[in-house]
Amino acid sequence: MIRATLMKSAGGYAPEIRATVQSLGFRRLNQTRELPDNEAVRGMLQRVNFLVAVEGEPYERPERSRYKIWRKRSAKKHQRGH
Repeated sequence: MIRATLMKSAGGYAPEIRATVQSLGFRRLNQTRELPDNEAVRGMLQRVNFLVAVEGEPYERPERSRYKIWRKRSAKKHQRGH
């Protein structure tokens, strides 16, 4: 069994990343799950390794995530000088 903990929220990431986190069974932050040790689970954990900490492996919070969906800034707001 693999113990994994959701360390960072999946909100704001691509739908594929959110679906992977949900399929691993995570519902809230800092939730720890015992997952079966097979290739499918290991592949999913590798895909979301910037969000999930696996017991026995060091977790480094990324400075800037690769899968983040960057939103365009509102031109109207910035024209007003805010």
